Amino acid sequence: MPDPDAPWNEITAGLWMGGHHWTDALGEGHAVVVGSEFELVISLFGRPGHGPDPGVEHLLAEMPDRPLTAGQLHTVHRLARTAARAVLAGRTVLVRCHSGYNRSGLVVAQALIELGWETTTAVETIRQNRSTMALNNRIFEEYLTTGLDVAQLLSGLDIPA
Repeated sequence: MPDPDAPWNEITAGLWMGGHHWTDALGEGHAVVVGSEFELVISLFGRPGHGPDPGVEHLLAEMPDRPLTAGQLHTVHRLARTAARAVLAGRTVLVRCHSGYNRSGLVVAQALIELGWETTTAVETIRQNRSTMALNNRIFEEYLTTGLDVAQLLSGLDIPA
């Protein structure tokens, strides 16, 4: 999968999506270090030295880019509501993961849904404004179309094989 071509992109007013690395037009890779550009940073992947600056609100909830547990889906929903409330309050928010495609896309899409967007429009807008590679983890898109509450309930079932 190619690296993103920008450290972060604005998905809608005040809500940004990014990762921890990107590649410029010359093919040179760069680390993404967040300073004080945003008022709230939500990280789903962490790496020491990548910010944000002290004093910037930072929520770190590492999770995998694969099927999530009920507890992880609950965390995604909580973070998405936090992001949506911050955007409504006029704060600038960055949601980031490793590349800025899947985990951040899941939280950003759910934040848009919390803001009243239709699921399909949220996903299309993310792909248009961040990358066509965004939400390429189809199970994450399925979580959104099913609804995180339902996906969480289904993930929590202990069904014998």
